[in-house]
Amino acid sequence: MSAAEVDLDQLSDSERLALDQYSGVTGQDPAEAIPLLRRSQWNVQIAISKFFDGEGPDPLEEARAALSEPAQPFQPRPGVNLMHEDILQQVRPSRHSSEPAPRIDTQPENQPAHRPPLILAIIFTPFNLIYRLLLSSFRLFGTLFPFLPRLLHATASPALQGTRQNTTGRRPLAPKDTAARFIREFEEEYGANPLPFLENGYNMALERAHRELKFLLVVLLSPEHDDTHTWVRETLLSPEVVEVINPSGSDGEVVVWGGNVRDSEAYQVANSLRVTKFPFAAVICHTPNVSSTAMSVVARIGGPLSASEFKQRLTTALDSNRAPLSQIRQERSQQQASRNLREEQDSAYERSLAIDRERARLRREAEAAQQREEQAAAEREAAEQKHQRDLAQWKLWRVQQLGAEPEADEKDTVRVSVRLPSGDRIMRRFAPDADIEELYAVVECYETLQDESRPTDVEKPDGYEHQYGFRLVSPMPRAVHALEGGGTLREKIGRGGNLLVEPIEEDEEENDDDEGMAENNST
Repeated sequence: MSAAEVDLDQLSDSERLALDQYSGVTGQDPAEAIPLLRRSQWNVQIAISKFFDGEGPDPLEEARAALSEPAQPFQPRPGVNLMHEDILQQVRPSRHSSEPAPRIDTQPENQPAHRPPLILAIIFTPFNLIYRLLLSSFRLFGTLFPFLPRLLHATASPALQGTRQNTTGRRPLAPKDTAARFIREFEEEYGANPLPFLENGYNMALERAHRELKFLLVVLLSPEHDDTHTWVRETLLSPEVVEVINPSGSDGEVVVWGGNVRDSEAYQVANSLRVTKFPFAAVICHTPNVSSTAMSVVARIGGPLSASEFKQRLTTALDSNRAPLSQIRQERSQQQASRNLREEQDSAYERSLAIDRERARLRREAEAAQQREEQAAAEREAAEQKHQRDLAQWKLWRVQQLGAEPEADEKDTVRVSVRLPSGDRIMRRFAPDADIEELYAVVECYETLQDESRPTDVEKPDGYEHQYGFRLVSPMPRAVHALEGGGTLREKIGRGGNLLVEPIEEDEEENDDDEGMAENNST
């Protein structure tokens, strides 16, 4: 049955639960997830590991391929001392020469280091020394007989596998600090380092190689091995190998991560890669033919090889996997170019939209400002018209309130001559006890007084407070007869006088108001 023809109703409850858990983590379509879960015996953890790390070689498919293909005689290369690791590399078919790159669980960077109290450390010092002597002896046997550590590791309890006590006397550090310590010790031992070692943990190096589509060269060193020092100086740091790893004048396609197996992280990496002899190097890269997210070990180079042999095997691994990586880089470049083009188009559209919105906003604000101005003008015009109506009505009413002009033969009157700005002159007699406001009213209502047909029953407009827009001034000597002080005409002018009408400007009114407020505040 094909993946597309899978009927979900045929799955059991446990299989449906496993499918839901797997799909919740990976987001894969059920038609593709069910065959992978079946190959994983419906084990969710194994299926998730295969999805992210890629599936390893299938023994059944390898057997079928071996039966269908003619057997090729094994021809060892002359001059090479074939060990177990070399034989595995040459007899393994190229189609299945890659295996999933392992990931390890490293110590969290924020995990505190637990140290025993000083008294307990002193008490257990003899036992610690004995333990270290026994461990050194065991390591000596492990060096002489390499199969012993693997045998003990395979027969150990599952709860103890994958763990390692710190018995080397090296302080356990976070992965990044451990990598920095390895680089520092490497440079102290071998001088200036021409290799691009990553100052980060193994998992981060693996992620960077996958993200940047580069080859990851894992170098594992064991200081207890006799050939380590010679191999590093004559092989790893040889100019021909360094030129392959880190070409001069170009951005290399190989990143290097190194570790000392006396450190916990490097030790876990060595166990995960099933290292049988040191010094060891492995080439890891992204393998799209296995999975879209798979990182695989495409070459394992173990033992003290010469510089030419190491270069040949490294170059072969790089050349055989460079084409798929280049294709993916090109696809990613095209996708990035398309993404950049879409972003530029979206950005241009957003800018155009922002400009249009700004123009619309300015247009709305201009229209609103024009409407407000028109409304304010209408209100001013209405207020002015009302003011003119109230002023005309007030003048009619005020004329009604004026007292009668005394006769010419009456004595003790005040005779006033007022010259208007138009050139006309008002001459009128007033009672001596008449208020000065009476004179202002006569001047204000001069034109109304000339109209003989004016009505005589006009009421004062409601809410209107009249303000005179002029003042009466005696020319020589200049004296202002203001309304604010009050008083009678006799007190202000005397028995008579010639006055001028002087209009009050708006600025003068504001200044007068300010002076009045200042006087009120000072009092």
